[in-house]
Amino acid sequence: MSVPRQVTLARLAELGLRPDRELGQHFLVDDNLLGVIERLAALRPEDVALEIGAGVGTLTAFLADRCSHVHAIEIDRRLEEALMRTLGERSNVTVHWGDAMRLDLAALQPPATAFVANLPYHVAAPLILESIGGLPEVDRWCVLVQREIAERLVAAPGSALYGAPSVLSALALEPTGRHAVSRTVFVPVPNVDSSLVAFRRRPEWGDLAGDWPAIVATVRAAFAYRRKTLVNALVLAGWRPDRAAVEAACSAAGIDAKARAETLPGEVFVALARSALR
Repeated sequence: MSVPRQVTLARLAELGLRPDRELGQHFLVDDNLLGVIERLAALRPEDVALEIGAGVGTLTAFLADRCSHVHAIEIDRRLEEALMRTLGERSNVTVHWGDAMRLDLAALQPPATAFVANLPYHVAAPLILESIGGLPEVDRWCVLVQREIAERLVAAPGSALYGAPSVLSALALEPTGRHAVSRTVFVPVPNVDSSLVAFRRRPEWGDLAGDWPAIVATVRAAFAYRRKTLVNALVLAGWRPDRAAVEAACSAAGIDAKARAETLPGEVFVALARSALR
């Protein structure tokens, strides 16, 4: 079943719906991007897609026609009629109403294997990062995010945008594609440009999975006070009981006591987390 062209605009108009700015709603109204999403997401017929922010269902229907199942998350009940009209007779979509930051996405059945979504800007980075450890069956991501978030996810050590998201993304995910998206293809028009970014889970993930919670905690503590040296930042963040324990862990991981987190590659944080677990 094909998706009508520019269905988002049609649904909004026919039901008199207006985007809710408090929810960060910016509806994608250029259906040409669906083909780009399909290519970057590398969708397979057996995939179970997770879409957060289903809106009026344009991308939802597109995914349902290409995947075995779609879990569509939507917080705004005003959109229910529009979403159901767009989905029509499709029976391989489960709509979950609620806040994606509060729902137990790991409990979805069947479990998601591909994360494909036009994410609300204010929750995009947390959702992507939480899905790495929280949704272990997901092996591909194709998400539409604010351009700065896309740049943070792939930033290199020493750059101004390098931070905890950069480290965690680099350790677990391999970038596979990117496509610039103008602000003019959204309603309402946001104040920023966006990017479609695609990743696949790194083969090395298996070696990190068991220690991932400790790695995440270490990285977040290290960047909590990014103007401080790594040792001082970890002490201030309460990463370990006292300064002596922090210094001992850094020494065991071979880290210069004067180094700052923003200059260190991801492998250093893995070593640091593991040194503290011993």
